Amino acid sequence: MHPSLPSDLVRGLARQLHRDATSASLRVALPVLRRLLATHTIRDLTLPQLHHQRSMVQRKHLLRMLAVEAGFDSWEAYSQALPTMTVDQLPHLDLLRPTAGYPNLWFSTPAEAHAHVQAQVQAHGTAGRVVTVGTQAVVIGPPA
Repeated sequence: MHPSLPSDLVRGLARQLHRDATSASLRVALPVLRRLLATHTIRDLTLPQLHHQRSMVQRKHLLRMLAVEAGFDSWEAYSQALPTMTVDQLPHLDLLRPTAGYPNLWFSTPAEAHAHVQAQVQAHGTAGRVVTVGTQAVVIGPPA
């Protein structure tokens, strides 16, 4: 497999998100679990219930979540579209870049993330970049 193919990158991201979702660390697991709930990939559970039962999360859940966040109804539809896409067209590309690094700061809304970035610019003259992920946002940066 060529690692720069869009389908391989999305599957790799799903693999990483699966590890994160099942992590014992709240800081690592909660952003992913929130995304699963926000995309209605997993239903009828609250966030605390899902965290308690996080071992139920499967890779297929993360693939569907990524598909919904990319604007598709299902993983099957997204996976059929991926071969016609370039890597630059992936909506999750910013989360795949090695320059994104770790840890990143997650926010419940893009507005909260933008407010954080503006505060960082005022305080330090530099800040990261806001990337919207579903209804949440992550601040990646600052750029190198």
